[in-house]
Amino acid sequence: MVKKRREDHPLTGAEIEELKRDLLAKRREITGNVTSMENGTLRHQRTDLSNTPYHLADLGTDNYELENTLGLMDSERRLLLEIEDALDRIEEGVYGICQGSGEMIPVARLRAIPWARYCLKCASLAEMGLLGGDDSYDERDERDDYDFEVE
Repeated sequence: MVKKRREDHPLTGAEIEELKRDLLAKRREITGNVTSMENGTLRHQRTDLSNTPYHLADLGTDNYELENTLGLMDSERRLLLEIEDALDRIEEGVYGICQGSGEMIPVARLRAIPWARYCLKCASLAEMGLLGGDDSYDERDERDDYDFEVE
């Protein structure tokens, strides 16, 4: 893939700044969501004033809620990594360039999904597993920038 320099970029500086603001706002929103999930579900402790045992159905519900929350938090973590990568691409001057074809990603797509790494055609190919060298999460999964483990 040929990386285009910032001078060749069809996005204006104002557009890039607008998209960067959108990425930063989304990052703040997700971080708040994860904190809320953690406080609401993961730190939830039952208090039993009657000293009677819990009903198995209640324990099952609690377990389901915990598993569901952990799944949501993992999705949010992955999205945070995508946002961080997009912010890195802005700094490198390659933001908005499809990582599959090397072509420019349309501005409308970037406004809808500011962390997009592929044009629509390459995104479809990646979803079908037909885009060679798709490493969307492989290396970044090892990063622990946003490690939301239960304490």
